[in-house]
Amino acid sequence: MLLLLSILWLALVTWLIARAVRQRNVLAGVAVTALDPGRTAPKVAVIVPARNEAANIGRCVESLSAQDYPPDRLALIVVDDDSSDDTAAIVTTLARRDPRIILRHTPPLPPGWKGKVHACCVGTAAAPPDAQWLCFLDADMRAAPRAIASAVAAASDRKLDLLTLAPRHELGSFAERLMLPCGLYLLGFYQNLEKIQAPESDDVVATGQFMLLRREAYDAVGGHAAVCDAICEDFELALLLKRRGYRVLLMDGNLLLSTRMYTGWATLWPGFAKNLIQLLGGSVRTVLAAPLIVALAWLAVWLPLQDLAAVLQGVSGAPLALALATLGTAAVIGLHVGGAVHFKIPWWYGLLFPLGYTAGGVMALDSVRWRVTRRVHWKGRVYSS
Repeated sequence: MLLLLSILWLALVTWLIARAVRQRNVLAGVAVTALDPGRTAPKVAVIVPARNEAANIGRCVESLSAQDYPPDRLALIVVDDDSSDDTAAIVTTLARRDPRIILRHTPPLPPGWKGKVHACCVGTAAAPPDAQWLCFLDADMRAAPRAIASAVAAASDRKLDLLTLAPRHELGSFAERLMLPCGLYLLGFYQNLEKIQAPESDDVVATGQFMLLRREAYDAVGGHAAVCDAICEDFELALLLKRRGYRVLLMDGNLLLSTRMYTGWATLWPGFAKNLIQLLGGSVRTVLAAPLIVALAWLAVWLPLQDLAAVLQGVSGAPLALALATLGTAAVIGLHVGGAVHFKIPWWYGLLFPLGYTAGGVMALDSVRWRVTRRVHWKGRVYSS
């Protein structure tokens, strides 16, 4: 029995790693490009919704002010979503240095609306009417000088209506270093990007951290107002566009964008719990997937130990089972240690992956609990889901 289990374990590990590598290759990267001097740059309005983002908003807006893009073709709009910290004051100071920066404040949140969606709508209303592209950027993002130019070039060349970019992640606290690599690997194992990203697919993958939309397409589907009650508004807006026949694509933007999404458990847990149920495909799939993910993570530890015990007891076939199980577990450890090196964090975080997936499984079930009780907590607000 242990020999069969060890064979299955090695086969599963081989398949999962091959799948993750294939997914990574499917996700095309956006090259850093300069503006074509022979072509007029399209007008872009960058909209940054911000709620209590005093720790991030300064660096975000400064990176936008430094864009290598014609100043008269770029509008920078920050929407203060009823912040109780110095977010608005910081933006006001920066606006004195750069007249392109516009600060807007959200009116009271309409019944049934979610805060970020509302802020995005307020920002869109402040955008120049002749803006051909709308770029929605999270306040914890920092953009390289050619980020906007490169994204516009990629979207134009591929004839996209929505381009979303996955940024490079900076991990500071123990919680981030434990959870973010495991979370990204889980998506690589779980999602079939090649199938989802195909134009004929009825599904979509997107990130609201950076969304560049063709204004004509955005207006045609009703913009953010069409998904005003959505918890995961980025996914719902992308899905709406794709099902209306518009071209949507997620690309790798690590050369253009960086972010530190969370600062510890207090921000990471609600962030994961808010989105995991969507990423895992709904309540039923999440309830089924969470314990399976935890079990597989700990199987990497348990199975070689069981095989070793069988070898010491002289069980027939146990040495081969131990070799196969150890090979599979070594591959898993190598994958996660390599991930730690990629994220520029201490390599030994890669050894803690069973803890990371265990915490992720609990968060996934908590995500279901939030939806079942119809109460989602985010940014100091409680939403009915």
